[in-house]
Amino acid sequence: MLLALPILIPFATAIALKALPYRPALLHWVAFGGAVGVLASAITLLIRVQTEGIQVLQISNWPSPFGITLVADPLSAILVVMVGIVGSAVTGHSFSGVDPRREALGYHALIHVLLMGVSGAFLTGDVFNLYVWFEVTLIASFVLMALHRTREQLHAAYVYVTLNLIASALLLTAIGLLYGQAGTLNLADISRVWPERSLPLLDNGLSMLFLTAFGIKAGLFPLFFWLPASYHAPPAPIGALFAGLLTKVGVYAMIRLFSLLFREPGAVVFPVLLFLSIVTMLVGMVGALAQRDLRRVLSFNLVGHIGFTTVGLALWTPPALGASIFYLLHHMLVITTLFLVSGLFLRQRRTTDFASLGGLYRSHPRVALLVLIPVFSLAGVPPLSGFLGKLAIVAAALDSGSVVLAAVALLVSLLTLLSMARVWQHVSWKPAPGPDLAPLSKRALAPIVVLVLLTIGMTVGAGPVFHASTTAAEHLLDPQSYINAVLGDP
Repeated sequence: MLLALPILIPFATAIALKALPYRPALLHWVAFGGAVGVLASAITLLIRVQTEGIQVLQISNWPSPFGITLVADPLSAILVVMVGIVGSAVTGHSFSGVDPRREALGYHALIHVLLMGVSGAFLTGDVFNLYVWFEVTLIASFVLMALHRTREQLHAAYVYVTLNLIASALLLTAIGLLYGQAGTLNLADISRVWPERSLPLLDNGLSMLFLTAFGIKAGLFPLFFWLPASYHAPPAPIGALFAGLLTKVGVYAMIRLFSLLFREPGAVVFPVLLFLSIVTMLVGMVGALAQRDLRRVLSFNLVGHIGFTTVGLALWTPPALGASIFYLLHHMLVITTLFLVSGLFLRQRRTTDFASLGGLYRSHPRVALLVLIPVFSLAGVPPLSGFLGKLAIVAAALDSGSVVLAAVALLVSLLTLLSMARVWQHVSWKPAPGPDLAPLSKRALAPIVVLVLLTIGMTVGAGPVFHASTTAAEHLLDPQSYINAVLGDP
């Protein structure tokens, strides 16, 4: 039952939020309580996985591969904890005031539907339900994006849903072909029967279909253009939720499926993924440097850093995959923080254009120093977690003999530093073009403070986090324990 709680709690919370009368304070507390409940259940689940091993729940006692299976291994358990952290921060930030029209239209309930979908995608044990959870997150995120119905938001929502529906169609096609060959959709069962076949042409075609579908979801080159066109439009808490969680579901799906299906040496998907990851890093950061709006800069940074989270899978070694998982966790914290910070300026200045920002250090020096930590961490300034993650990826690339990747990672780190220095200069250092910022809400700042403390904690506790990431990578690269846990020992 513990395994189902990160899905059931947001589901029950969403129903409760729709049933309750419209009282903003009540809705805020129920939404925040539900998100904290997800976090508490996820932490308990992670402890159980670390102490007792992979956890499996067969729904209605139908055994695998015939029933619906939920599985928590080290990677999925860690990621569900991150769902709780990001969800708690975003719902906590909502205490500082959400547009009443959005609240009346179900803003809080939709956030919990989204949390349910992301948790379900991380915990599902079969590929069809992975598709179902993708659709749950797509519906919730599309409605969240279009709630206020401004022209800009409707355009962003249209682009977003169109590209994601194409991704869903490709994913469904790939799942159909997979089922036709394997006769099962249970991930562990597919992994068991797949090596017995010998159809390299079909394998390569199928892997490209999955890579395209997941690449659109994750924002990989050349399929990323919907992301900068969409993520800047909704309110900052919604952008923070999308940036922190949604692209990571695509990355997770790639890691999970490719490590189970296409793990044979010579699989064509890995060199293709390596190339796309490298180009994604470069294109994303060049795009970030060309922007003059804070949220667009963050959106392109989000694209650029997706490449860091997929190169480890492409290199296919425990240190490389462990480093990418560490970077994935770091990025979920930092990008959520920065999108929430952008919301502070949007609320005060009604814009996040660089021309209208400035003076943060003069008017709020403590807040400016607080913002400096996620900015420097994303830039990879030592000794913060972003630096440690990038250093581990460069080391893993050199160990694998991929000098080009190591050079690109260093170049992209330099470009990120330039991008973030530009953000800092425009936001904090240069004089404000208008009056100083009014006092900032403590309620809005509190979640940002917590996320910054967690970023510092990830730096101080980098050793245990690296150990957990490497353990997760080892489980992925040797999936026999996952297969045995789901199907039973042979």
